[in-house]
Amino acid sequence: MLDRWESEQLGALTSLITSGSRGWGEFYSDNGNPFIRMTNLPREGIRLALSDLRFVKLPGGSSEGQRTQIRKGDILISITAELGKIGFVDFEPDRAAYVNQHVCLVRLQEGSVDPEFLAAYLAAAPQRKLFNRLNDAGAKSGLNLKTIERFPVRFPPLPEQRKIAEILRAWDEAIEKLQALRAAKESRFAAISQKLLGPSRAIGRNIPNSNWTLTTFGDVFTERKDRSNGLGVDDVVTVGKYAIRKQSEHFSRSVASKDQSNYWVISSGDFVYDPMSAYYGALGRYDGVQDGIVSPAYRVVQLCPSVCSDFMVDLLRSHHIRFLLETRSSQGNKEGKRRLLQRDEFAGIEFNLPPMTVQKEISRKLALFRQDIAATEKEIELVTSQKRGLMQKLLTGEWRVAC
Repeated sequence: MLDRWESEQLGALTSLITSGSRGWGEFYSDNGNPFIRMTNLPREGIRLALSDLRFVKLPGGSSEGQRTQIRKGDILISITAELGKIGFVDFEPDRAAYVNQHVCLVRLQEGSVDPEFLAAYLAAAPQRKLFNRLNDAGAKSGLNLKTIERFPVRFPPLPEQRKIAEILRAWDEAIEKLQALRAAKESRFAAISQKLLGPSRAIGRNIPNSNWTLTTFGDVFTERKDRSNGLGVDDVVTVGKYAIRKQSEHFSRSVASKDQSNYWVISSGDFVYDPMSAYYGALGRYDGVQDGIVSPAYRVVQLCPSVCSDFMVDLLRSHHIRFLLETRSSQGNKEGKRRLLQRDEFAGIEFNLPPMTVQKEISRKLALFRQDIAATEKEIELVTSQKRGLMQKLLTGEWRVAC
């Protein structure tokens, strides 16, 4: 029911709609003022992500800075790339902070609409879809300010707006607490993993490991070179950062070559790595049920039976092995975004290997902590899904709240 809900264009409710300057990059500074970018706007919800801020130091008295300086109650909208991400300034900045050219700053007229309600309304799925449809209609480089001004909004009486904002804020706070719990569990897992896998570190060779054997990857891995045998594009496996899975799960379209006859076969339990990206985690075990194929640029390796496969998965993600993968990979271009890990460099990586019983025990313990993290992740997904459903009811007027 939308009785008593009003309709208006966003511009009629605002005192300011603006965006930052394109030329502010020259003013970047390590000790300047916070500079809100599109990446600081959340994909879910309206709370700003302020852990990755850039800073600018504008010339004194800059009118551009005064115009784009954020205040408590402002609404921020991404107007390029990821259109319609919403951020709400729910704090009074302790120093001047600005938005860049990819972010639209919306400041409401006092008493027109509750800004927190409106931010939540704009962040809801129907409005996000509308932002993208408006862009498809003509503004190919993004949303312009005129489009933002004409954006249609609907809202109930002000007391009901505030109550809805209060309800959604409580859900946001619950999600934030769960996310903090997940971060704490991930930190605990990293510390425990480091402790359990510490004796495997061969660097320095001064860690007590009386029954751990100095070993190399060349000792435990054998390269597999079986060409594709009737497998096709639907069987292509991609190698991402600790994510070895079917390409169809990773990309919306196929990026494989038209001819897959020279691709390598990979079976469940095989390990694979991208020689150009192994240094940042493009390696791991393939756990697919059926055989797949990988690009001939990758290397498929099989683990010897004397090593627990789960232990090796954990070892490949350990800090010291990641360090060795990086230091043994040679820079492939000027930007350093691709680094080649030669076969002999991979084979030469040293580590200390415990007896099989110890390998299994380490993997069993780490699996328990991973399951605990996964349970919290699942809870976050469920609460987030419930909040989306609640937003759909409250922000369309299907459910009304007593005020």
